[in-house]
Amino acid sequence: MADQERLSQGLTGVGKRLTEVNESLGEASEGAAEASARLICAGGELLEGGDGVRFEIEWNGEAAPAFAIRHRGRVYGYLNRCAHIAMELDWKLGKFFDADAEYLICSTHGALYAPESGACRGGPCRGAALVGLNVFEADGKVYMRRT
Repeated sequence: MADQERLSQGLTGVGKRLTEVNESLGEASEGAAEASARLICAGGELLEGGDGVRFEIEWNGEAAPAFAIRHRGRVYGYLNRCAHIAMELDWKLGKFFDADAEYLICSTHGALYAPESGACRGGPCRGAALVGLNVFEADGKVYMRRT
C-alpha cells in the first residue's frame, strides 16, 4: 500500500509540474506574439457591433487607412477600402456597421461585407472582399501581427 501511495503522490507531483510548465510556455508564447505585433487599442474600445477603431498601416509601401471591429465576440481588422471602388467605408469616423450591426457597409455605394470574413454579401462589390488584416486580442489588448 505504501508503494501505491508513493507512486500516486509522485504522479500528482509530475502532473502539477506539467501544468506549471504549460502555463509558463503559454505566457512566453503570448509575450512573443505581442513583441512581434503592433498595439492597435485596448480591447474594451471595441464594443460588440459598435464603432470600429481606425488606424494606419503601411500597405504596398504607402500609408493606408485600416480599422478593427468586434463581431460575435471576436476582433477583426481590414483595410479601410471598399472592394468595389477604393474609398473608405465609414460614413462617419468609426461607423462601419449597418443599422442592424450584421454587416460592414460602404457609406458611398452601400456594398455589404461579412464582418467575420470581409466577403461581399450584397451591393456592387459582387465576388470581391475586403483586405483582411491579421489582428488578435491578448491580455485585454488588440494587436496586429507584423508580416
